[in-house]
Amino acid sequence: MIHPIGIFDSGVGGLSVLKEIRALLPGADLLFFADQAHVPYGPRQLVEVRGFAESITRFLLEQGVEIVVVACNTASAAALTHLRENFPSTVKFVGMEPAVKPAAETTHSKIVGVLATPATFQGRLFASVVERFAKDVTVLEQTCPGLVERIEAGELEGEGLRSLLAGFIRPLVENGADTLVLGCTHYPLVLPLIEQIAGPQVRVINPAPAVARQTARLWSAASRDISAARSGELQVITTGDGKRLEAMLPRLLGESVAVRETAWNNDRLTTDPT
Repeated sequence: MIHPIGIFDSGVGGLSVLKEIRALLPGADLLFFADQAHVPYGPRQLVEVRGFAESITRFLLEQGVEIVVVACNTASAAALTHLRENFPSTVKFVGMEPAVKPAAETTHSKIVGVLATPATFQGRLFASVVERFAKDVTVLEQTCPGLVERIEAGELEGEGLRSLLAGFIRPLVENGADTLVLGCTHYPLVLPLIEQIAGPQVRVINPAPAVARQTARLWSAASRDISAARSGELQVITTGDGKRLEAMLPRLLGESVAVRETAWNNDRLTTDPT
């Protein structure tokens, strides 16, 4: 039996991670879960996000997954340690860790800017990463209110979005940051625009490829015997509007996929989405 890899996020941001995993593991079955009923997670209390993450993990396990990718920086900050402590050791978790370490190792100005949600900055994970890897580096924190909502609405370009992004990015660059870390999985979906605004002298780090490589390592360690010619199945489930997400996937993911809907019921998810 081939167990799918479960990947979840509050919305479409996790597609930036899914796309990288699909490229590395074309033979793996993938199940992507978007909790669009609760997007965005960023402004919410960590304890609330932890509850969402635990319920979604239980749902994914009921679908037969053995590897769960928490493709959401806020959920990783709020729940990754909790999930590892409260689910069997046979379940492997991959989370989003702010890419402060590679930024600190490569910055020339010794000033790094991090774009993330308030909840990510409040989590112990971010503080731990900065403490371990950026003691000799100035880390500038920048929240991006309204950005996730625009990306969820399918706005990936345009002057309005450019103006919003410029208000977040330019102060970091003006204060000497030569490296920017994308601390939310939604943000790589507008990476070209971020790079244009930051300028060619600024390195922008997207953590999604590193997360995909870690997922591939866990998959390989499980000794999956999959034909090289096999094309993995992709399932997409949302707690939001399935037709709307389905219409966005060709642009965000580069392929068309049928989307199923499921719903929350007293903090639990129905196990048979239709």
